Amino acid sequence: MEVIQGKVERYMNNERSREAIMSKEEFTRMYDTYYQRVYKYICYRINNHHAAEDICSQVFETVMCKYYSFSQEKSNFEVWLFAIVRNAVTDYFRAQKKRSYTSLDSLLELIFPKPSPEELAIREDNNQALFKALSKLREKERNIIAMKYGAGLKNSEIAQIMGVSESNIGVLVYRSLKKLHISLKAGGFKNE
Repeated sequence: MEVIQGKVERYMNNERSREAIMSKEEFTRMYDTYYQRVYKYICYRINNHHAAEDICSQVFETVMCKYYSFSQEKSNFEVWLFAIVRNAVTDYFRAQKKRSYTSLDSLLELIFPKPSPEELAIREDNNQALFKALSKLREKERNIIAMKYGAGLKNSEIAQIMGVSESNIGVLVYRSLKKLHISLKAGGFKNE
């Protein structure tokens, strides 16, 4: 608002345009009345709040500078104002066509594509097979595997928690993984 008011003051100081533009009070009243509606319209059209703020300020600058061309005989003020808004949005889209932007979300989807329903079903089947194989381990072995791979703890940290030596944990992890592998293979699990 302050930037626009500064432009209004500079424009008002120009001798030629004093009669052709609205007063500071008229502009403030018009701005307060229409800002939210103009901003919301722009946001709905472009779905970018930062760009909407820029376009909105451009719209009000245009209204200020082109007020001399407004004629109540041709249309009411709202129609004239929203014609300017619509044109500003159209100009924004034209400029976007000239520049090629790619959202970070779409780049992430290219790098890490969302799994298809088939992939989700396979993943769920694999999880079920893993949980079934884990249930065949002893409680202590399940606990160590959960700390190692679920919690991401180091062998030394697991050893401190369990009250055994670090080498003992390494042996237990190795043996537990070997049992899991055998159990999964016996259940028909194929690691592709």
